[in-house]
Amino acid sequence: MTVVLAAGAADFAAAARLLVDFNREYDDPAPEPSWLADRPAALSAAGDTSVLLSGEPPLGVAVLRFRESLWQPGLEAYLAELYIAPEHRGRGLGTAFLDEVIEHARSRGADYLDLNTSEDDLAARHLYEKRGFDCHEGRGSGPLAVYYELDLS
Repeated sequence: MTVVLAAGAADFAAAARLLVDFNREYDDPAPEPSWLADRPAALSAAGDTSVLLSGEPPLGVAVLRFRESLWQPGLEAYLAELYIAPEHRGRGLGTAFLDEVIEHARSRGADYLDLNTSEDDLAARHLYEKRGFDCHEGRGSGPLAVYYELDLS
């Protein structure tokens, strides 16, 4: 499986198509891919975001956002999106892609990676837990971590 860092207009168009497919698969609102392509391109150009594509042609996308850490010397990475098209699931591609995403975060200087997923997305939770992600404070010994959000618009 090839994994590339999105760089040109065609890469960002492919990323946008996959991201829109992701939202639509879960009945979440999504703009048209042609509109969305400008967002990951702009975020990537700003330097704090990596957009990774998996496969040729792309069948998976990951979006990593980087920020300075308060508690550690390295960067923190937030895995904002990870998606493999449904027809390609169940063959280990998500696991291999996640491994590449983790290695990319390390290569950019991250020493911490976080993400969120829904409680009922058992396949995603299994994927993340298989690679050592934990949803408890204190890495397994503490209470369940809870994710909150607030729309400020």
